[in-house]
Amino acid sequence: MLNSIKRDWLSNIRGDMLAGTVVALALIPEAIAFSIIAGVDPKVGLYASFCIAVIISFVGGRPGMISAATGAMALLMVTLVKEHGLEYLLAASLLTGVLQIFAGYLKLGDLMRFVSKSVVTGFVNALAILIFMAQLPELTNVTWHVYAMTVAGLGIIYLFPYIPKIGSWLPSPLVCIVTITAVAMYFGIDVRTVADMGELPDTLPIFLWPDVPLTLETLWIILPYSAALAAVGLLESMMTATIVDELTDTSSDKNRECKGQGVANIGSSLLGGMAGCAMIGQSIINVKSGGRGRLSTFIAGLFLLIMVVFLDDLIGQIPMAALVAVMIMVSIGTFSWDSIVNLKKHPISTNIVMLATVTVVVATHNLALGVFVGVLLASMFFANKIGRYMVVKNDQQEPGQRTYHVKGQVFFASSDAFANSFDFREAVTRVTIDLTHAHFWDITSVSALDKVVIKFRREGSEVDLIGLNEASATIVDRFGVHDKPEEVEKLLSGH
Repeated sequence: MLNSIKRDWLSNIRGDMLAGTVVALALIPEAIAFSIIAGVDPKVGLYASFCIAVIISFVGGRPGMISAATGAMALLMVTLVKEHGLEYLLAASLLTGVLQIFAGYLKLGDLMRFVSKSVVTGFVNALAILIFMAQLPELTNVTWHVYAMTVAGLGIIYLFPYIPKIGSWLPSPLVCIVTITAVAMYFGIDVRTVADMGELPDTLPIFLWPDVPLTLETLWIILPYSAALAAVGLLESMMTATIVDELTDTSSDKNRECKGQGVANIGSSLLGGMAGCAMIGQSIINVKSGGRGRLSTFIAGLFLLIMVVFLDDLIGQIPMAALVAVMIMVSIGTFSWDSIVNLKKHPISTNIVMLATVTVVVATHNLALGVFVGVLLASMFFANKIGRYMVVKNDQQEPGQRTYHVKGQVFFASSDAFANSFDFREAVTRVTIDLTHAHFWDITSVSALDKVVIKFRREGSEVDLIGLNEASATIVDRFGVHDKPEEVEKLLSGH
């Protein structure tokens, strides 16, 4: 226990505190922007970011990873907030946390190994597109000042890091926010500000049970949203954890992270915040700023709250154009531009999976549905590819005897090809099927083997199966019927 505390909390105090401070500064504009995307007051996202970051620092499974309010989650909340209001959002966030805790106990975090690289790329690209699309209302029917501020903000974000010394340690999104806000206040430019979007918090969050009827009707309203939020939150968190694992050359407990995300979202909802998850961009900022332990995540959440509570009047003066610039930067940075170049290099099946994931997500605004479609397509392409590696060759060593050599994987996708590879019309007295280099995976493949053996026997041939490995023999003995006369009789009689 003590060794764990020293490793996760005290092994990198200076680096974690500095990194956490940088992340907190960068979290403010994003938390406000994500709140606006969801259609709620900025304080909902700010409270959520504080609560989730602080709680996940204690209960999460990936030290050094940043979790807070995110665009992916905010996009799923829009319809719920419009139709039912904030209280139902808080209730949905609470249920989201419960579902994620169950997912952790069911060890669903282990399922991430089934998500292919092409699905992850499609997921990231779709997220980037949706974040960009969410900024378009702020750029429609506005004065030229908004466009000028947005372009200037993007210029600051991308050019400031090239300034010697100061450009390397001060976050350029923060510089953008401060500069654009100062210009707007100095010249008195009349543009929409954060204060126009809703009231900012000026007090610490308090315990708040969602004011909704505790009925089945309420459950049916929030359950679809909670299920989608839980799935998207865990997907993004698991992918972020994998990225941080690679950056730090360490491992993490994905199932503990599932439970931790659930606890954090429950805590957020009970303190007036919306559901959130891990943030890919902020986690990378944290790691590259020197953050490695849980202390960096804790400092990020704590410092965020301190700034918001005591500097709320100043934050309310931030022009929306500055936030739009930040979010456009996030979408550009999130999008995998290499995936466009790789369309010519990668196999067509990989491209189809990636593009299908993007298309479904953008069309439905449901990241979970897009990932499901991507995983399904990737699985089908994989099964088809592996199924083609199964071959059956034959030779005749003595008159009236035929030996078939089976090589490869026999399963549902290759079982028909396996069954059609034998010549049942040939007049032979003995057939030997050599399965030394084959593997049977499921009942479909066992059924195909039964079909082959029974057909040969019906033609008057004796059939010998040799070389069956232990795993295949187990499933064949359990589900096969070719050596069970009573079962064969039922099969042949149509029962």
